[in-house]
Amino acid sequence: MNILFLGGGNMAYALIGGMLDKGIAASEIQVIDPGSEARARLHQAYGVVSYAQAADAPDAPDVLLLAVKPQQMREAVAPWQGRLGNALVISIAAGLDLATLARWLGGHQRLVRAMPNTPALVGAGMTGCCATAAVDEAGRELADKLLQCVGATVWVEREAQMDAVTAISGSGPAYVFLFIEALQQAALELGLSAEQGRQLAVATVQGAGALAATSTEDVSVLRERVTSKGGTTAAALEVMQAQAVPAGIVAGCHAAAARGAELGRLLGAE
Repeated sequence: MNILFLGGGNMAYALIGGMLDKGIAASEIQVIDPGSEARARLHQAYGVVSYAQAADAPDAPDVLLLAVKPQQMREAVAPWQGRLGNALVISIAAGLDLATLARWLGGHQRLVRAMPNTPALVGAGMTGCCATAAVDEAGRELADKLLQCVGATVWVEREAQMDAVTAISGSGPAYVFLFIEALQQAALELGLSAEQGRQLAVATVQGAGALAATSTEDVSVLRERVTSKGGTTAAALEVMQAQAVPAGIVAGCHAAAARGAELGRLLGAE
């Protein structure tokens, strides 16, 4: 298999590292990136072959993985019009819809749109995916095989749902980091050290996430089990409800989804 990355930034770096860990050979992976530092980093860390420009790379890879910024995508994929054959193209560019990408690729239709999140950098990512009708089950399985090298995947059938994926899991790590920041601030105000606050906050989020992931019960049940009537947790949650914390999170997700749809329209209009 010949996997060609267009872009060698942090997410490409994480994906390549994950692929190598899962048994894909370095000889099967190549990268195009105009930045000499990015190419040197990838070669030094993983031993993969890299190129400065598309003209130097071989035609018709089995998989072309697009890992450049959405604003740079049109120019980056232009050299690939008519060169892709039956390649599976996987885009991890936020907001860029399949119809726009197909147009920029000269009508190529074997396309997967994927939205990974930053925990992929440590192999704990969540990637939402959708595909064109031209991608068969084997194509989806191949995309799954590659994207699951850095975490889990969820497929949606309607591309419009990708804005929700972006709002929940794509942007979601920032919401969690904000919550951790707030816990750390509370720890300081309650007399703990910064290091103690960080350790307690991060471990609590990790543990709660692991419990939710392994439990068959709804998270609302898990929350209720921690919340004794008249106890400390109940006092905290009562204040958070009064401060509209849950409603604020939901409203924030709606805002993220709306912005994602707006950015998609702007990119498509280019």
